[in-house]
Amino acid sequence: MLYYITGFNDVGFRNPDMITPNIDKLANEGVIFDSAYVLPVCSPSRSAFMSGIYPFKTGLQHIVIGPAQNVCLPLNLTILPQQLKKVGYATHIIGKWHLGFCNWNCTPTYRGFDSYLGYYNADEDYYKHTIGGFYDLHENETPGWNFNGKYSAYFFAERAQHIITNHSAEQPLFLYLPFQNVHAPIEVPPKYANMYPYVRNWGRQNFCGMVTILDEAIGNITQTLKDKGMYEDTLILFTADNGAELIAYGNNWPLRGGKHTLWEGGTRVTSFMSGYGLQETGITHTGILHAVDWMPTLIGAAGAEQVPGIDGINQWDSIRLNQPSKRTEFIYNLDDFYIPTQGHAGIRMGDWKLLLGYPGSIDGWYEPMNDTKDTPLTMNIFPNTGDSPARLFNVIADPRELKDLAADFPDIVQNLTARINEYRQSYVKANYPKPLQIAVDKAKQNGGVWSPGWC
Repeated sequence: MLYYITGFNDVGFRNPDMITPNIDKLANEGVIFDSAYVLPVCSPSRSAFMSGIYPFKTGLQHIVIGPAQNVCLPLNLTILPQQLKKVGYATHIIGKWHLGFCNWNCTPTYRGFDSYLGYYNADEDYYKHTIGGFYDLHENETPGWNFNGKYSAYFFAERAQHIITNHSAEQPLFLYLPFQNVHAPIEVPPKYANMYPYVRNWGRQNFCGMVTILDEAIGNITQTLKDKGMYEDTLILFTADNGAELIAYGNNWPLRGGKHTLWEGGTRVTSFMSGYGLQETGITHTGILHAVDWMPTLIGAAGAEQVPGIDGINQWDSIRLNQPSKRTEFIYNLDDFYIPTQGHAGIRMGDWKLLLGYPGSIDGWYEPMNDTKDTPLTMNIFPNTGDSPARLFNVIADPRELKDLAADFPDIVQNLTARINEYRQSYVKANYPKPLQIAVDKAKQNGGVWSPGWC
């Protein structure tokens, strides 16, 4: 099972103000990852999870896939569910896809999933399931109109429970659950927000409620696994797909920045594993893990054949045996778009992190917005300066990125820049076209529903 969750400081095992007993129990009984990294926004991270390939090699490194863009995760790639099906897995996805839908071949049930309930895009209303004026809740290849008016976390959990209850224990199961929570817009049934009376900021209070309803859903699914007798044989992976969105009341304290940036707050995320196969539990694993590693790691845990030529590393033995990570470096992102909205370039090698040029939109360090007023955020103004300036941090000694050491260690800056330039040899230009009117026309033709079939 693979879930997405929330900000670095938005779970109870890091922040005691958060009410997440089910997540906390799973984390504390499993392996918490202290250095798990993703991309600074969702489509690039999801592409890395599914393919094991850095987004700068697939053209998905810039912002996210918009509803009217004729873009999807390249169809020549073998992705995680396709590989698991080769060894007999049933595969299901419930939640947010956000890897393109302009052609039916881009959509989940054409890319290895047996069933699909969820959104093609992002930012949907949690009850109306609309984005950009059109409906975006889909059940396999048809609109999910019967869910209109229902809060998504409720029926996503119910669908997961239904799949588990009706699943044959003789067949292995891969259940991918990228919940809508806690993405904007900030919406939650009032009873969950009211569980945080000490939070006086409306947005933060409702955001916290969104985390808690997610935790309740996870608890219900976990109980169903136990009732079915499958829990002891289930491996659960939790990961966020980017740092918390600070303007939407998420929190990454004590890390710098958030979503849309290459700072640690945008890329170092809450993640853990729990369940079957883990030999040492109740521990924190400090080794480096990256989003591209999850595909080969889950394939390794499943005993399936690895996909050759990917960037990801099979970390299953490192995790289950609490051994050192097999990864010593990774690319935060490479984006040469005129305005690289989420940051231009960055690399981690060992203890060192180098950022080149624009680091992303929001800077600074922020505690949770528990007071009445929103905390003012520091916004970076984009300078079109390419690789300048260079910023260097020792993120082991200085995980908050407080002290830029570039002037003190020019040789390290030079070596890491050279390594970035090596990665640039496999760079693919960002596939980020202008929105197409034909996508809107297709939605209108299909009863006001975002639909494939226009590219």
